[in-house]
Amino acid sequence: MIKRVCFGLLLLLLVACSKITAENYQKISTGMSRIEVVAVLGEPNSTESASLLGIEGESAVWQNGDLQIKALFVNQKLWSHTMVK
Repeated sequence: MIKRVCFGLLLLLLVACSKITAENYQKISTGMSRIEVVAVLGEPNSTESASLLGIEGESAVWQNGDLQIKALFVNQKLWSHTMVK
């Protein structure tokens, strides 16, 4: 029983400390470097990348419950981003 309570409290603490929030989404803007975005949102939950003719592209997704943030980077710079609740 104590283990379940401790696990539940730990899980609640981790969710409460998440960087993936609407407030942090407002802090990112087009043109920011990937490093700057990760400093605000943390590492993405998933990424996909490709390169062609010297142009590098990466799509990244951050997920926290029902909140999802998607970003597209071109040559390590934020090109577009969206948030879905």
